[in-house]
Amino acid sequence: MSIETGAVACIGETMAQVVPSDGKRLDDAATYAMTPAGAESNVAISLARMGTRAAWGSFVGDDPIGSRITRSVNERGVDTSLVRAIMGGRTGVFMKDPIPDGSDVYYYRSGSAAAGMDAEYAHEVLATAPRWIHMTGVTPALSASCADMVQQLTQGAVASRIPISFDVNYRPVLWPSREVAAEAIRSVAAHADVVFVGLDEARALWGVVTAEDVRELLPEPMRLIVKDGAVECITFSGTDRVAVPALSVEVVEPVGAGDAFAAGWIHAHLLGLAPDACLRLGHLMAGIALSAHSDTGELDAAPSEIVGRAVDGRDWKTHDENLAAAVPVLAPAQETRTPNATV
Repeated sequence: MSIETGAVACIGETMAQVVPSDGKRLDDAATYAMTPAGAESNVAISLARMGTRAAWGSFVGDDPIGSRITRSVNERGVDTSLVRAIMGGRTGVFMKDPIPDGSDVYYYRSGSAAAGMDAEYAHEVLATAPRWIHMTGVTPALSASCADMVQQLTQGAVASRIPISFDVNYRPVLWPSREVAAEAIRSVAAHADVVFVGLDEARALWGVVTAEDVRELLPEPMRLIVKDGAVECITFSGTDRVAVPALSVEVVEPVGAGDAFAAGWIHAHLLGLAPDACLRLGHLMAGIALSAHSDTGELDAAPSEIVGRAVDGRDWKTHDENLAAAVPVLAPAQETRTPNATV
């Protein structure tokens, strides 16, 4: 088992997402669409689209669903040689039932092949010498063996000086309690080089209030990226703090925006861009995902142009100019804010 030299290895479960394709509810639809859905494969797909070599690794069942998921991710430019089809295993599935205010989701995941990922698999991944490893807080919640894999991957990457990024991605339904999740996720995050976390999930998980509180709780990562919803995203690097405000986005579907942000940030960082440009590329990639029905969306321009927009900040300048033109200044000291939507 080997991956393309210099690839970012994104390790974690991807399931089959089934949704009605005729706009009806699950119990009344006549046709359905099936697509891959998983945080790590989402990141890999977005990285590949931007031009960064990316691999996705996981266990799937040796069933048609596992084969279809693997092929679908591979067709999007991602190296899938790390994927193992487990004989007799089955691939996790979830179904989305559209309702007026969003979607109800039904998971058929328990005992999936991906829950069998273990420490041995971690050693196999490390043996391929990836350029970078990306994981999320979903994986250690799947099973004890998955938690062991994450620990082994983390320890092995540190020993081999392979950078690790970790997206907290707190999913309460997967954990026995908030206390167990808080300790387990903090332990992994403390050993990562880069950590992504939403301020809302940090509040729910650790009871913190501000982005600075999160940094105080997680002083170990070289870079901590805190996503404050519609307000801004902040990078803490040592004692340095860099923030970039959110842009206004018409939200079609929020799922996958955090993954797109992580991919944008990683891509920019690997290009050697400045911290503010890394945040801006994260914002731009998240906006693409927010504006689409799929988890990853489609690029709205050539990768080089999107990177250029992140470097020069033209979208933010245009946003500020439009805001100034649309909102009359009533008094010299008055400030006006408009709601934004982002990760």
